[in-house]
Amino acid sequence: MSPSPVASPSPSTNPERARQLRRVALSGLLGTAVEFYDFLVYGTVAALVFGELFFPGADPAVGTIAAFGTFAAGYVARPLGGIVFGHFGDRLGRKSMLLLTMGLMGGASFLIGLLPTYDTIGVWAPVLLITLRVLQGIAIGGEWGGATLMVVEHAGERRRGLWSSFTQMGAPLGSLMSSLVVTLVVAMPRDQFAAWGWRVPFLLSVVLLGVGLFVRLKVVESPLFAEVKKDRAEARLPILDVLRRPRPLLLACCVGIGAFTAQSLLTSYLIAYATGIGYARPQVLTALTVSATVALVVLPCASALSDRVGRRPVVLTGAVLSAATAFPVLALVDSKSPASLILAVVIGHGIAQSVMYGPLGALLTEMFGTRVRYTGASLGYQGATLIGAGFSPMIAGSLVAGSGNGTPVALLICGGSLITALTVWFVRETSRTSLSGSATELPTTPRAEEITA
Repeated sequence: MSPSPVASPSPSTNPERARQLRRVALSGLLGTAVEFYDFLVYGTVAALVFGELFFPGADPAVGTIAAFGTFAAGYVARPLGGIVFGHFGDRLGRKSMLLLTMGLMGGASFLIGLLPTYDTIGVWAPVLLITLRVLQGIAIGGEWGGATLMVVEHAGERRRGLWSSFTQMGAPLGSLMSSLVVTLVVAMPRDQFAAWGWRVPFLLSVVLLGVGLFVRLKVVESPLFAEVKKDRAEARLPILDVLRRPRPLLLACCVGIGAFTAQSLLTSYLIAYATGIGYARPQVLTALTVSATVALVVLPCASALSDRVGRRPVVLTGAVLSAATAFPVLALVDSKSPASLILAVVIGHGIAQSVMYGPLGALLTEMFGTRVRYTGASLGYQGATLIGAGFSPMIAGSLVAGSGNGTPVALLICGGSLITALTVWFVRETSRTSLSGSATELPTTPRAEEITA
């Protein structure tokens, strides 16, 4: 028996639901911020010091690429996390999976901070580093989908884009926290930073983990999933249901590629590239901090706008803007002016990428029915992350080393944005569709009762 297709009432008409919605939104924001803090701290420190600490015996360029190889290992693991946590999230519930993902992510990050280096235990150092990185990837693979759909499903049929932006803001908030912490530790003398200072951001994650778990324990299960559970309508194997009708999954993967390509190249890879052409590390981290602050404003604005005009026009605008500014952004970076660097990252990441990224939380969630939503949205998001961000730093590093300039970086950003822009034309507008129901893909147009609800 499928859940009732009748649109759920707006939380604004029910005080208890309104309180739960605010609590779930805060949980999504903090939880995703913790996850992205842990994940992005790794990318930042990898660019600064992991090459020499965990991959010695090679020239600096090869060492950096090897360090980013472990970065990619985390991204490869993310779809696996989407499958595993998506399966149990669609079978057992959203909340329990979110507690597990947060604990796994925070624990892996804390252990990275305790790892001996190559000089101490030899080859086991990079092996353990990659293992913990994979665990981080598995955790974040299940985190985003669960956190986002919990907010969207609690929001009901109104302002889903705006409410989902709280989870989306976890990315720049986590980036902001990681940049601030890393900025403090890189101000240390180089020998002290390499000896122990790099460990501090990882060890601090245990504090963030405690705060996140405290908030997350107070949220209640998604009302839409509770209805599915009540009707005993859970999908037996959600991944098979999604793969039987692969079109929504393929579209979900492709529509997010542009946002993740820009995000990866203009944050983690930018540290290695900018310091390589003469910028001081604090200058680069300052630019990333300013950009993350701007993104915290742009993301909710873009998401709220998608509630009014639709998801597709906003995502398309962000993709076009990202492609149009790619070469000017790299020209500003290559100018070697600290002020120009800040302007470049704000334009490319804080504004263009954020406009493209903001509506994705609601869009990907709305593309799948309740019975398979955790699995479908997670796989779509993580597939886009794998393709758009997982290997972009390595590809960019290799191409830049061969060309001697930043043109390949701009071309990669343009290519990712083009894929997103083309995919938007094949994605159905979902901002007015009902979340109720168990179909894998939602109808093309909303029903009359949804429009007037």
